[in-house]
Amino acid sequence: MAEYLDQKKIEQLLRSNVPDIDEVIVEYVQGYLTDAAASIAMTGERDSSEDPVEDLIKPMLEDAARDELKVASLCEEFSRMLTEVEQQANPQKRSAISKLAAPVNMAAQLAQIDKAAKAAQSGTTDLAHAKGRSVASQVDVKKLRKAEARIAAKIEKRGVRSRYEASKLINENPMDDDDLLMRVNPILDYTLTRDKIKDVKLEGFDISYAGKRILTNSNLHLVFGRRYGLIGRNGIGKSTLLRNIAHRELAVPTYISILFVEQEMVGDDTSAIRSVLKADIFREQLLRDEAAINEELKKLEAPAPLDERGEVMSKHEIDAKKNEMGDRLNGVMTKLTEIESDKAESKAGEILNGLGFSSTDFQKPTRSFSGGWRMRLSLARALFCRPDLLLLDEPTNMLDIPAVVWLERYMKTWPSTLLVVSHDREFLDEVATDIVHQHSEQLDQYRGNFQSFWSTREERRKNQMREYESQMQYRAHLQEFIDRWRYNANRAAQAQMKIKILEKLPELEKPEDDKVVTFSFPDPESISPPVLYMVDLAFSYSEERKILESVNIDMQMDARVAIVGPNGAGKTTLLKLLIGKLEPTAGQVHRHGRLRVAYFSQHHVDQLDLKLTAVGHLKKMYPGNTDEEYRRHLGCFGLSGMTGLQEISTLSGGQKSRVTFAGLAVQQPHFLVLDEPTNHLDMESMDALTNALKLFKGGVVLVSHDERFIDSVCTEMWVCADKKVTRFAGEGIKDYKKMICPLEDQ
Repeated sequence: MAEYLDQKKIEQLLRSNVPDIDEVIVEYVQGYLTDAAASIAMTGERDSSEDPVEDLIKPMLEDAARDELKVASLCEEFSRMLTEVEQQANPQKRSAISKLAAPVNMAAQLAQIDKAAKAAQSGTTDLAHAKGRSVASQVDVKKLRKAEARIAAKIEKRGVRSRYEASKLINENPMDDDDLLMRVNPILDYTLTRDKIKDVKLEGFDISYAGKRILTNSNLHLVFGRRYGLIGRNGIGKSTLLRNIAHRELAVPTYISILFVEQEMVGDDTSAIRSVLKADIFREQLLRDEAAINEELKKLEAPAPLDERGEVMSKHEIDAKKNEMGDRLNGVMTKLTEIESDKAESKAGEILNGLGFSSTDFQKPTRSFSGGWRMRLSLARALFCRPDLLLLDEPTNMLDIPAVVWLERYMKTWPSTLLVVSHDREFLDEVATDIVHQHSEQLDQYRGNFQSFWSTREERRKNQMREYESQMQYRAHLQEFIDRWRYNANRAAQAQMKIKILEKLPELEKPEDDKVVTFSFPDPESISPPVLYMVDLAFSYSEERKILESVNIDMQMDARVAIVGPNGAGKTTLLKLLIGKLEPTAGQVHRHGRLRVAYFSQHHVDQLDLKLTAVGHLKKMYPGNTDEEYRRHLGCFGLSGMTGLQEISTLSGGQKSRVTFAGLAVQQPHFLVLDEPTNHLDMESMDALTNALKLFKGGVVLVSHDERFIDSVCTEMWVCADKKVTRFAGEGIKDYKKMICPLEDQ
């Protein structure tokens, strides 16, 4: 290929125009131009559908160089070099080709811009999702912003008013680049899509992540208005599936609005209620349009209003402009009335109240809330927007029991489609109308809630096993006949027929056996009482922020205590006082001299070094053991084989929790103090943790909102509320739930 282009000349041009260029880019440009030249030489002409210099090389050089003029000149030279190759390969085209330094179809580009602008203005489609996909997850955000800015500039230059908001990067604060919470479909006027069929039918799709196959030839059918619970083991790829749907990597119709709540929102000076109201992009746009039209009408009331050219308008022009503005204003006001814009603030307030925000919290800036409360704000924004397809990833993780109950009741009346990842069986029983089970790179769908799924699944598995065994016997029978009579002249025809039958039989896979997950904590040596108690304890962060007063508790080695209460009442503070992370402002905490306490933090993931392996983390935090011992501890929590040698960043949320549990086991504690330990665990892991805690010979104190977990593990409950900690006199968590969330509140 060297005969077509001078490689040294290309390198000299690159280094002289872009002095700091990376060697990799130099080699890439040389190779790409050489391949393009060879293709031109073989075909005798350049491919009109693409321009390698403009489409690939120029954007790369623009990122590597500061001087855009030099880059433009350099790209012209590269285009000229390719043109010379084309002229040599096809002399008949010499005169026609030489007229252009680079073949650019400007008419097609301008037509495409016009089409995109008109579509954005009408609200019927968008640029990023024109083919049902978004490249947001594959393109560098800074490059995407540059590309969108160029598109917007071209649209503006052609005098077309655009309402393009596909990626929301151009007009927003840079911090919003990381805001993956609000994946809203870019269609602004959602009132125009109400009569469309909004079922989602995805067939034969594959999903991979980090080189690992997540789903293979899978199907997913979501009927509009039904609520789907997505379940499966930790690390199976449930969150990856949601992200692929949200980013439109799967072909969801573009008129279906999607919103994905995955992480906490970015905090800023916006008030809590304003952040919720802003989530409805369509309403915000209408309000901006209303304000702009009113401002325009106000200018027309001036003594001598000027037109766009700066000339005084005539009375006829003023009247015509007023009529035009009036018609636009009527259209905007009709839309605002249709979406009940005047009730928006009360709806937002109702949602915030239900999720635990007090009326005084409404005007607080979002940056003043902790991560858990900002997660609730993200959820509030989603519920306020009411998208056609709402995707939730473990929404109950940061909620207390009253908020979980409120969310269950709210979601029962959810009018559109819901797809929620959750391991809370009570929540799924209350909310889900269907269950989607992800396993073995496939998705199985079941009608009914989780309890119905649990009973149906085993029956389906038995039927699949019977069908599989029956087919295997039939295959064996056919194969035996073929082997016996294949070369017999009298039976050869029958043997051939059996071969054809065997070839046409569908390949059935043996149903997978459920893998049993086990957790194990080492039994501690016994210590004599008293073990752990508090006397007249009080704690406050300041004179104004008193958290606990007059707390008296006594725990022995057989303690199984659940601490419940509203968020912000001091449950986590109480745990930190128990383990000595905080010192009381009054009173006393007594711990036995030989007492070892292991603490599982609600925010344990933040304490992990994601660049380390699981073994490396244990070695760093709890030195003194061999790698084999650390791997054995990890194996006690389902992290066997090579998983312990993977970087923690590649593990799922549940697997990260298991790494933390393995760290607790290394400490050989007498007491386990657990703050929301089930948040990221799958159902099998929750069962394994429940059994491990039942068998553990030491004491257990935990904070959790999971009813089933509390009922299974704990023998007593303490209520932390109103600065007090009192023993609950009822029969269990269900009685407590009825007490704080009476049915008449529905």
